[in-house]
Amino acid sequence: MRNIQILIFLCLFISCKETINQKNRIQEDVAFLADDALEGRQTGTEGEKKAANYISNRFIELGLSPKGTKKFLQPFTFKPKTNPHEEVKFDVNGDGTITGNNVIGFLDNKAENTIIIGAHFDHLGYGGEGSLYRDSIKAVHNGADDNASGVAIMLNLIAKLKGKNTKNNYLFMAFSGEEMGLLGSNYFVKNPTINTKKVSYMINMDMVGRMKKDSSLAVYGTGTSPIFKQVLKSHNNNFKLIQQESGVGPSDHTSFYLADIPVLHFFTGQHEDYHKPGDDSEKLNYNGMYLISDYIFNIISDLDDNGKLAFRKTKNESENSPRFKVGLGVIPDYLFDGKGMRIDGVSESKPAKKAGLQKGDIVIQLGDSTVTNMMSYMRALSVFKKGDKTKVVVKRGEVEVKKEIQF
Repeated sequence: MRNIQILIFLCLFISCKETINQKNRIQEDVAFLADDALEGRQTGTEGEKKAANYISNRFIELGLSPKGTKKFLQPFTFKPKTNPHEEVKFDVNGDGTITGNNVIGFLDNKAENTIIIGAHFDHLGYGGEGSLYRDSIKAVHNGADDNASGVAIMLNLIAKLKGKNTKNNYLFMAFSGEEMGLLGSNYFVKNPTINTKKVSYMINMDMVGRMKKDSSLAVYGTGTSPIFKQVLKSHNNNFKLIQQESGVGPSDHTSFYLADIPVLHFFTGQHEDYHKPGDDSEKLNYNGMYLISDYIFNIISDLDDNGKLAFRKTKNESENSPRFKVGLGVIPDYLFDGKGMRIDGVSESKPAKKAGLQKGDIVIQLGDSTVTNMMSYMRALSVFKKGDKTKVVVKRGEVEVKKEIQF
């Protein structure tokens, strides 16, 4: 009898320990990924490899099957920029000089359809082109919010979903190359390791660790499937929801939306440490992260028996970055490796559409500025305000076409 009592006590102890650990692991995962030892997790560095290895081991611990091209990893190779005016050259033949790794795990419920849940794990290393840090002293950009927070919630969702909501399979992905232009997610969409025709929808989490006192939570992509708004509303007991219908934005969900997959992207907002060395783990709102994880789990649970969700294209798909006063109203082709900025889509009722710009046009001049890549396009756009008129020159096939734009 005494032995049975001890056994019962040990089982209860272990059960409680596992429950406590799963909740605490959100903070532990962020602390590891945002540690100085990983040197900012810049794509192609040793720090990124350490992070990928850590996430792979967490996938094993959580019981996922590997779904990369090399076990859990999906390497992709590209040529780095040699100066700020060059475009990143993506190379599927392995001849490039930088290799990043997506980390991909699969929860197989033997279901017809699959839900993709993802978050990028790369950051800016010691700064570089994307940094807003202006001090001359070299400093690690740890990226706790951007985006160790999203990875930690993704890992927490794996634990929640095991053995539950089994009418769908789940593909969990930690993307690299996001900071360099959504490279990892774009590569996966063009080189998928599952049948993407059987993907019901995609959930993305990027910067979900700094929930403010008003509990604001931005959700993008709410118009990409007719059912999303209803489900988001019915499970919201904690947040001031800020909904954006567009499936396009500056994170990895965009790659899936452009492949006609419904998307939801969760985001708690920018802050003074964005793309700076001050984005550290002790500044995150972990209680807010727990609430977001529970909210996403409830949304997935509600949608479990809805089959493959209907996809809907959205309007207002321009880049609504807070850095710009105006937008051109186009979807850039992030994998274009030529000179200029190629348009992958044109939004209705926006300046580009009104001016007659088309999908496939390559913007080579905006105003007085020559456009050689995405970065120079953004710099050129940032000088304009609402009401301004200027000229835009695009290459359409072999012909250069001049148009007038009014913002």
